[in-house]
Amino acid sequence: MITLYDCATAPSPRRARILLAEKGVAHETVQVDLRSAEQLGSAFRQINPQCTVPALRTEDGAVLADNAAITAYLEARYPEPPLLGTTPIEKAQVASWNWRMEFEGLLAVAEALRNSAPAMANRALPGQMDYSQIPELAQRGLARLQHFFALLDERLAGRDFIAADRFSVADITAVVAVDFARVVKIKPGEQHLHLQRWRAAMALRPSMML
Repeated sequence: MITLYDCATAPSPRRARILLAEKGVAHETVQVDLRSAEQLGSAFRQINPQCTVPALRTEDGAVLADNAAITAYLEARYPEPPLLGTTPIEKAQVASWNWRMEFEGLLAVAEALRNSAPAMANRALPGQMDYSQIPELAQRGLARLQHFFALLDERLAGRDFIAADRFSVADITAVVAVDFARVVKIKPGEQHLHLQRWRAAMALRPSMML
């Protein structure tokens, strides 16, 4: 049985949860308490030395320690429905847009949150090492998010999906990024009509409730 090491309140493992649901893959879930820094404890380090979630233990015992590996594995192991594209150009489009959703969306929120939240003092980056907050990066993250929402709204004009003509992992990453932005009090406004239409459509997918 596949096991997902999860944290119900964190954005990164939510990407894995949605992916597993879209693929219809049965799995067990183990919650890792990030608030108490369980991910830094010796027990979890033996599972994932990177001290991050999600982590996925496959049926044969291999541990995949990030969303990139988890996505690649699940797409190869459970090819239907295809979420990384089918044709060469579609695969390229999905890869490109998924990277942009990570870099311009998720990392912008993380930059804003981790460099400003008192609870994350000295934890400005996830993982084993402690890093000090840089307040200027928090402000930059907020500015980047405004551009991210404008980018998404422009991209979604006349489109139902982010990358291709079908639902893909880029839509999963984008949903998580848009929802994660609420933690820094930024959300789509009335000027983002296409983005709001797309997000409302995504909310109809059962996987998005996870």
